[in-house]
Amino acid sequence: MALSKIDADGVSGLQATLTAATTVPSEGGAATTNLVQGLAKAWLHINTDTIEDSFNIASVADNGTGDHSPSLTNAMSNANYTVPSNVQLTFLGVAMNNHVSSSSYRTYSFYVNHGGGNNPAIDTQNDSAIHGDLA
Repeated sequence: MALSKIDADGVSGLQATLTAATTVPSEGGAATTNLVQGLAKAWLHINTDTIEDSFNIASVADNGTGDHSPSLTNAMSNANYTVPSNVQLTFLGVAMNNHVSSSSYRTYSFYVNHGGGNNPAIDTQNDSAIHGDLA
């Protein structure tokens, strides 16, 4: 039988089972958060049309300039999730941040369009993350 040790940093040597209801304290200890709900379920870093790093992303379809559809390895439970995204681009020699328009959410993929408004569509670096519930 393993022994647990309690000290100023917490408990060590503890064997525990994490569940969907597991909560953990914030860094300052003033609040708690649900461990499972607080994690990104997928994230993606692409540069032009190349996946440079990702988590829970199976592939990215190139639908044209600045138009991509990432597919998830593990599906979401519904299409009511959020995809905060950002793209860094330079247009006419002026560096600017342009928010990515993410629409057409499906349980297995989402749609990202780089550009819009006064900015032309462009293939550039994009970072996206998904927050929501896995199936």
